[in-house]
Amino acid sequence: MRNRKVRKQGIFAHDCEDMEQLRIVIKNRVRGFKMSEYKMIVLDLDGTLTNRNKEITPKTKETLMKAQEQGKIVVLASGRPTYGVMPLAEELHLEDYGGYILSFNGGIIMNCKTKEVVFSRQIPAESNGKIIDLAQENNVSILTYENRTLLTNCPEDQYVQLESRINILKIISMTTEELKAYVTFSVPKFLMTDDGDYLAMVEPKVKAALGKNFSVYRSDPFFLEILPKGIDKAQSLERLLAVIGVKREEMIACGDGYNDLTMVQYAGLGVAMGNGVLPVRKAADYITLTNEEDGVAHVVEKFMLS
Repeated sequence: MRNRKVRKQGIFAHDCEDMEQLRIVIKNRVRGFKMSEYKMIVLDLDGTLTNRNKEITPKTKETLMKAQEQGKIVVLASGRPTYGVMPLAEELHLEDYGGYILSFNGGIIMNCKTKEVVFSRQIPAESNGKIIDLAQENNVSILTYENRTLLTNCPEDQYVQLESRINILKIISMTTEELKAYVTFSVPKFLMTDDGDYLAMVEPKVKAALGKNFSVYRSDPFFLEILPKGIDKAQSLERLLAVIGVKREEMIACGDGYNDLTMVQYAGLGVAMGNGVLPVRKAADYITLTNEEDGVAHVVEKFMLS
């Protein structure tokens, strides 16, 4: 008898694929939906689409290209700024196939083919000073974005440097007071950074101080995102689906991090990477292989390719 390693809300794909398949069939029959009709796949980047070297493996790229050739829509959904997502969108030829980018955790939605910004929401400029002050009060680094640069009061912070390196953005260093004086314009988001254990204590303080007009959550243990109210991946995907006429039941969403939780819960088929954080794995309909094992390719082959 095969080993059946069953969780409360899901089943480990690599332990019992036949049961996993059955579970999703039942779920989608209840919704009146056929598995073969998934039209769109939404992919987080770091820890999902890319491996530890921040690269798309040849197998994953080949599989996604086949899906697009069969008319499937690929959407890249990331906390990264738009400039940080574009190289991967270009590698997958989203411009040729009509794919989309959700950058800043959904604060901006862009049609890769037309370069049209389908949706955009930014933090009101009058809130910038308060957010920067909160970072200083809680002794954490803070950064925001302007074109192809990062604006920060802590250029030596390892996590600020990571954000710069991943997105190929130049760091502009300022004092806290200079940052407050300079950032008088609306921005897509602020990012507070520190070690995960400490940032976990800071998060509820920032939420309480900013109130209901902001979305505050961690995308990684060391990144605390501050965005306008109503901005997360699920809510922005709902906006995109309304524009392009695709149903949520026709969408697969794959992710591994805290900021992927809402879209994994929202999608017709919510997929957690094998390397995903526990809340995402608990919420998922399906757990695929890790990002080092071509987990995205496994999902596309299993649920999208004819």
